[in-house]
Amino acid sequence: MFKVGDLAVYPAQGVGRVDAIESKQVAGHHVTFYVLRILGKETVIRIPTSNAKSVGLRQVIGEGDVPRVFEILREKPGARDAHLTWNKRFRDYNNRLKSGSVYEIAEVLRDLFLLKGDKELSFGERKLLDQALALLTKELSVVLESAEHSVEQQLRGLLNTN
Repeated sequence: MFKVGDLAVYPAQGVGRVDAIESKQVAGHHVTFYVLRILGKETVIRIPTSNAKSVGLRQVIGEGDVPRVFEILREKPGARDAHLTWNKRFRDYNNRLKSGSVYEIAEVLRDLFLLKGDKELSFGERKLLDQALALLTKELSVVLESAEHSVEQQLRGLLNTN
């Protein structure tokens, strides 16, 4: 699925570059791993190639997918999560971030940003908001070949128009 030098997205960690493909003996079995170095961090993750799809490792979105992400950020959904307790919202948002879907991440960012305008977010929700913003900023900056700070400003601008 991936080769050395490819960019890939690992759920809840973000965009990384495949630095190597290694083979090792694990519990008497020959296992091949992608060695993924997360961009902008010191994090290195080894993912068995046979599990890559099941753990959510995916290619970076294409430039043609960016307008849909922006559309999601501009949408004004109903207050579907406002009635939930903060810990149920937190669990839902966390699961959606872990899905690795750029669209789910955009929805979480939008929903938390809108919720922040209505009520004070819990500490956990604020951390999820920051995480969603960072994940989306990193991926879009790679796709658009733009500096992260300008992509973040663009995202904040879209969210502030809600």
